[in-house]
Amino acid sequence: MEELIIIIVLIAIGYFFGSYAEAKHYRAIAHWERLLLKLPVVTSKNMLDPDREIEKAALVTGNVVVSIDYFKRFLAILRNLFGGQVKSYESLVDRARREAIIRMKKQAGRRTDIILNLRIETTTIGRNANQDKGIGSIEAIAYGTAVTYRKTDEIHP
Repeated sequence: MEELIIIIVLIAIGYFFGSYAEAKHYRAIAHWERLLLKLPVVTSKNMLDPDREIEKAALVTGNVVVSIDYFKRFLAILRNLFGGQVKSYESLVDRARREAIIRMKKQAGRRTDIILNLRIETTTIGRNANQDKGIGSIEAIAYGTAVTYRKTDEIHP
């Protein structure tokens, strides 16, 4: 009986710490999304302003690896037995995708006017990730072309 109580207590601790860490990550993501809101990111590659001269265009990337906690992994295994939506993995992918875009925008810098041709790729990481034993971590990489237009008040060489 004591062993069962220990297991339940450890699962509860894992749940609370995992939920706290996830909520903290979501708060940080929301903060950075507000700060970087004015930098547009589009999936189209033909959104250039034909009336403006391009000063700089460069590839920018952002990647992140996010791990799932054991409690959510346990819930996902149960969900896989009975079928249905696996929300713990959905939040994992959502956090990874949003964080990768934030990191890409940070790399682009303040002078960037637009990021074109956004692409996002994800993959699972972990020794058991490809053996149907659950996802350990997910990597998301966001990349695009950061375009900076020449400012109209700048002197042309």
